[in-house]
Amino acid sequence: ERGHGLYQPHEPGYGLYQPGYSPNNDQTHDLKSQMLAIQNAKAYLLKSSTASGLNLYDHLANMLTKILDEKPTNAVDIIENISKDVKWAQFQKKVDTLRDEYEILPTFEAAEMRKALFIKTDGEGAEELEEEVGENPLPNVMETAFYFEQAGIGLSKDETYLIFLALKNLISVHPIQTCRFWGKILGLEMNYIIAEVQYTEEEEEEEAEEEEVIAEEGKEMDEDEDEEKEKEDEPPKSTYKSPPVIPKEENGTGTNKYVYFVCNEPGKPWVKLPPVTPAQIVCARKIKKFFTGRLDAPVVSFPPFPGNEANYLRAQIARISAGSHISPIGFYQLSEEEIEEEEGGEGRYEENADFNPLSVTEMVDSLSTWVHHGQSILEQGRCVWFNPFKKSEEEEEEEEEDEEENAEEPDALQQETGLPLLTPVSEDEGIQNIPAWTAQPSTNLIPQYAVAILQSNRWPGAYAFASG
Repeated sequence: ERGHGLYQPHEPGYGLYQPGYSPNNDQTHDLKSQMLAIQNAKAYLLKSSTASGLNLYDHLANMLTKILDEKPTNAVDIIENISKDVKWAQFQKKVDTLRDEYEILPTFEAAEMRKALFIKTDGEGAEELEEEVGENPLPNVMETAFYFEQAGIGLSKDETYLIFLALKNLISVHPIQTCRFWGKILGLEMNYIIAEVQYTEEEEEEEAEEEEVIAEEGKEMDEDEDEEKEKEDEPPKSTYKSPPVIPKEENGTGTNKYVYFVCNEPGKPWVKLPPVTPAQIVCARKIKKFFTGRLDAPVVSFPPFPGNEANYLRAQIARISAGSHISPIGFYQLSEEEIEEEEGGEGRYEENADFNPLSVTEMVDSLSTWVHHGQSILEQGRCVWFNPFKKSEEEEEEEEEDEEENAEEPDALQQETGLPLLTPVSEDEGIQNIPAWTAQPSTNLIPQYAVAILQSNRWPGAYAFASG
C-alpha cells in the first residue's frame, strides 16, 4: 500500500495526498474540507514537545525568519546548524535591565559558610598564651595528614586545613580535654566529619547528672502509662517475658569512653551524638545501611533498629573504634589501676616513657608488633559484661521465701570475656582467606625514610601509621 501522509482515510485531509487530485475538483473535496485539512495540519505542527516545551510550527517559522534575515550561502547544507542555533537562542536568558541579575555561585556560598573559620575571636590572644603554658587539647592535624599522605591516603590539604580550623572552633566552645579528628564517613546526600573528644571531669559529672534526670523522667512517664493500662479492662496476659534490657555503659567508660561531634562540612555547626546503647550495637551488627547525611533520618531495616541515623552512626563509630584503634607494641602500657583490677577493667592505659620504637621493616614484616589499645566489644554490646539476672539483696530475700518463683528463675548466664587490652593484631580473626590487616611501607625506593602503614581489611577505610 502507498503512503497517504499524515491523515487516515476517514480524516478530511486524506484526499490531499491522493494521485490525480486537483484543487479545482469540487466533486471530491470542497473548500470546507480543504480548510479543515489545513487546520488539522497546523494543529499538529503546534503540538508542544514534552521534553523541551517547543513546537515545530514556531521553530520552522523562526528558522525561515533567520534564513531570510541573514541569507547565508548554501542554506540547505547548514539547515541543521541553523536549527540548533534557533533552539539555543530559546534558552538564553533575556536581560531586560541595565545591569545583569546577580547570581550567587556555589563557590561563593561555600566561601561565606567557611568565612567564620578564619575570623579570630576577641579572646584569641589570651588563648594563645594559655596554649604556650599548658597542653593544647588539639593535636597537629596537618602533621598527621602529612604522614597519611605518604601512603597515598587521606583528604586534600585544603579540606584538612578547614577541618583543622573547625576543630579549633569546637574546642573554643566546649570544655574539652582532648580532641582528635576521628575520620570522615561518606553519605548519599551529605558526608559526616567526625571529631572524637574527651570532656573535662567537671563537664562529665554534669552530663551524667543530666542523663540521670532524663532517665528518671522517662521512668515516671512509663509508670503513669502502666497505671492507666491497669485501670482498663485487659485481655488475658501472655506468659512470655521479654529479655531484660542491658543498660548502657557510663560516660567515660567502655563504648562511651569518648564523646563524638559531627558536622557535614567545615564551617557548619557541630552536633553532639548521643551515647550508644548495647541494643543499638547488637542490631547494627545485623543490618547494612547506607548513610544519608541527615542525622534525623529514620533507619528502616529488619530487625528494626532502635533509633535514627544519629544512633546508627554512633553505633558504627563504636564498632570501628573498637576494632581499629591500634599502636606499636610497647608504645602504651597498662596503668597501675588496670593491673590491680583482674576482671572488669575499664581499659585504662598510659604512654610508656621508656618506649623504644621498632624499625619500619620489623613493623611491616610481623603483625605481632602491633597491638589493640581499645577495648573489644562483647556479643552483649558492652565492653564490660553485665549480668541481667543479678538481684539486689532485698529481691534475693523475697525470692528465698517463694520457692516456686525460684524454680522458674532462668539459669545464670555464662559470663562473656573479651580479648585483654594490648592484644596483638595478629590474633584477629581473618575474613575467609584474607588476613584481618595488611601491612606495607609507604615507599620501597627510600626505605630509610619510609613509614609503616597498616590497613584494616574488615573496616577498609581504617588506617594506622608509625614512623619508626
